[in-house]
Amino acid sequence: MKILVPVKRVIDYNVKVRVKSDNSDVDLANVKMAMNPFCEIAVEQAVRLKEAGIASEVIVVSMGDKSCQEQIRTALALGADRGIQVETETAPDSLSAAKLLKALVQEEQPQLVIMGKQSIDTDNNQTGQMLAALLDYPQGTFVSEMSVENDKVQITREIDGGLQTLELDLPAIVTVDLRLNDPRYASLPNIMKAKRKPLAVKTPADLGVELNNKVTLVAVNPPAERQAGVKVASVSELVDKLKNEAKVL
Repeated sequence: MKILVPVKRVIDYNVKVRVKSDNSDVDLANVKMAMNPFCEIAVEQAVRLKEAGIASEVIVVSMGDKSCQEQIRTALALGADRGIQVETETAPDSLSAAKLLKALVQEEQPQLVIMGKQSIDTDNNQTGQMLAALLDYPQGTFVSEMSVENDKVQITREIDGGLQTLELDLPAIVTVDLRLNDPRYASLPNIMKAKRKPLAVKTPADLGVELNNKVTLVAVNPPAERQAGVKVASVSELVDKLKNEAKVL
């Protein structure tokens, strides 16, 4: 079984995000970048399936300029077999990314696509669902447990009412949540081996896809600074402030 894992380059979650002075975008100058945490979980799950003898090959794909090869190499160091970079000048929106992934799925014919449920930069949570719709594949989202057996994938997904268990026929699309696993750290020998693993570079034209982003970034604004709290001397004063200042009563 072949598994395809899309990964995304994002600002490291430990870094405080800065907004450009003209509010046109997030300032990426001298900012540490990393693989999206949900994508790390997807890579880990794919590698575990390979180690268990269920999968024969794990392919990682990322979209963007040459810098995203760093995240592909990280995934290769974690145990993936080969990587694909789809070279784009601008970041594709969710639908454009789904169209590119559809073309790659049709080319590579993986039995399973495992991806993070969302990225921590745009937080759209759309690409997996769009990909499943374009391919007309069964999908399982927000997955916290999964197993593969007899050409089927059993998943447990987290919903508002609790947990839902589904069984999907392969090929299928799975988007993973934080509680699925704990990603491993890449060892130094594996980091060195990753440099020799194959990494192909393709363009949208190679895949027969014309990028046409439907989403335009208008402006980026930092969150409003939180005001300091105040202490009150009595319950009556608290009620008065809630009623006359906060206007919540």
